[in-house]
Amino acid sequence: MSKKESPEINAGSMADIAFLLLIFFLVTTTMNVDSGILRKIPEKQKISEAIIIKDKNILEVNINFKNEIFVDEKIIKLNELKQIAINFIDNGGGLDFNNKPCNWCRGKKDVASSDHPVRAFISIKADRNTNYETYILVLDNLNAAYSVLRNKLSVKLYNQNYESLLEDFKKSNQRDKKIEERIKNIRKKYPLLLTDAEIKN
Repeated sequence: MSKKESPEINAGSMADIAFLLLIFFLVTTTMNVDSGILRKIPEKQKISEAIIIKDKNILEVNINFKNEIFVDEKIIKLNELKQIAINFIDNGGGLDFNNKPCNWCRGKKDVASSDHPVRAFISIKADRNTNYETYILVLDNLNAAYSVLRNKLSVKLYNQNYESLLEDFKKSNQRDKKIEERIKNIRKKYPLLLTDAEIKN
């Protein structure tokens, strides 16, 4: 009696098919890319002499391990932070490094608050156990304060807000010198003085 031989499946091409499927999925699959914080690190400047910073020219923003926000040792709500920063930066209660007043400031000119936007430093300190989300929200509110002040000044000087100046400058492939000078002027009057390093005075 003859034995029937079972037909064998040719698996020689299975590896090729698997490899082609793997390439197909690698090419067609989209991945979520984590976006970081858009912060430009300033260039190192040569400082000929030590700059003395008065306590009133430093706004301390602290975040503890419970994600509570302290400004000058007082607990505040997140939605209050932007206005507090605006009031501090735009106070205009004194003179700049060249002993000139802030003619564009619209603050209360409180002698107990910052002297001038070029002297108004904001220090952010976060506990090691602070949520990353809370830190980012604090940073966003402080950046928004600068945006509000820059937009107001830009509209006053050039009848165009600061953000649209930036857009026009990008559209011109960063070649329009007139727009570039306007942007530099706004940034000079309201410099971004945010730091997460401890300021020693």
